[in-house]
Amino acid sequence: RGIRVGYTPDVLTDATAELSVALLLSACRRLPEAAQQVRSGGWTTWKPLWMCGYGLSDSTVGIIGLGRIGQAVARRLKPFGVRRFLYTGSGPKPESAAEFGAEFVPLARLAEESDFVVVTCALTPATQGMCNKDFFARMKKTSVFVNTSRGAVVNQEDLYEALAQGQIAAAGLDVTTPEPLPTDHPLLSLQNCVILPHIGSATYATRSTMAVLAARNLLAGLRGEPMPHELAL
Repeated sequence: RGIRVGYTPDVLTDATAELSVALLLSACRRLPEAAQQVRSGGWTTWKPLWMCGYGLSDSTVGIIGLGRIGQAVARRLKPFGVRRFLYTGSGPKPESAAEFGAEFVPLARLAEESDFVVVTCALTPATQGMCNKDFFARMKKTSVFVNTSRGAVVNQEDLYEALAQGQIAAAGLDVTTPEPLPTDHPLLSLQNCVILPHIGSATYATRSTMAVLAARNLLAGLRGEPMPHELAL
C-alpha cells in the first residue's frame, strides 16, 4: 500500500550484551535464589556447598549467532577467564571470530562441549525451535543456557523438562513465548530458571536513542525524504 517503514538498528547491541552477561551470572551463581534465601530466613550457618554454582574461569562458552550482539557478549565474557569460545550460525565468520579465537562448530558439538550456551541469533525458519529436546540432551548436566534472542528459538516444554530432570544446571531467559509469560507457566515454578520481562534494551540511554531515531525517521518520511533508517520493501 505504499506505506514506508522506518526502524532503529544498531542501538541495542551494548545494552543487550550487558543484560546477557548479567542473566548468565544470575543463573550460574543462583543470585535470585540466594537473595530469596536471605529474605525467607534460609541464610543460617555456613555450609560448604550451600548456594554453590558454576564459574566462568577456564570454561567453554558457546554462542549461537556471532553477530553484533554475540560478539559484544564474547567481548564482555573474555576478561572473566573463559578458556575458549565456540560459535555456530549460518556460516563461519573468521574475521569476527579472530578477536576471541572462537571456533565455528556444528550446533550439536556446541551443545556437547559448552559449559555456557548463549543464544543471540535471529529468529528465522531455520532457527525456530532449534534449542529442543535433542539439543538439551546433548548439553552437560553442569551447563547453563541463556537466551536473549527470541523466545521461539527455544522449545520451552523441552527446556522445562531438561531443567526439572537435571539434564542441565540452569537457564536464564529474557525472551519467552508468549510475552508476557503466563504467571502459572511451569518454567516459573523452577528455582534454576531465571526469567526476565524482555528488558534487553532497557537502559535510559538506549531507549532515548531509539526514540530519537524513530522521530527522525518519521519526520523524514513526512517530508518525503529518505529516512535515516528505512526498511527496503
